[in-house]
Amino acid sequence: MKFADNEACKLFVERSYFGNVSAGNIDAVMQCFEADAKVIIRHGDKPERVFTAGMDADATALEDFYRHLCGNYSARFDEFSHVIDLPAQKSACHFRVTLEPTAEGLYADAGRQELRNCNFFEYANGLIRHMIIYYANPQADGADRPTGYPA
Repeated sequence: MKFADNEACKLFVERSYFGNVSAGNIDAVMQCFEADAKVIIRHGDKPERVFTAGMDADATALEDFYRHLCGNYSARFDEFSHVIDLPAQKSACHFRVTLEPTAEGLYADAGRQELRNCNFFEYANGLIRHMIIYYANPQADGADRPTGYPA
């Protein structure tokens, strides 16, 4: 299955993927990925972090990332801007992320954060096969503030 049009791709990204992350529905989030999907997170000069949906000795389990994120933050995504290449089944999405720490989470005292992210998606069979996440935390001011997953 391929995305037939730009609107179908946007709906998948905004509702199926980000909507389920916001809802904390990790099972539904994981259903957005192919069985051997790979996710790379890049943030400034920090070391690249690699996650996989399948088994990979050189990566962290993708589900662990979402369990950490959803267990420690209430996340909201908005201000989406998409660039979609239907023939290649790829897209890029720039958006704002608002992270509100959960009262029982590891970062309860960290305060609300607003990030600017840009995700690059490659799809296969209507699912995410590869995703690169770039994010900036303009509130960090050089401080080592937690964002999303421990280093």
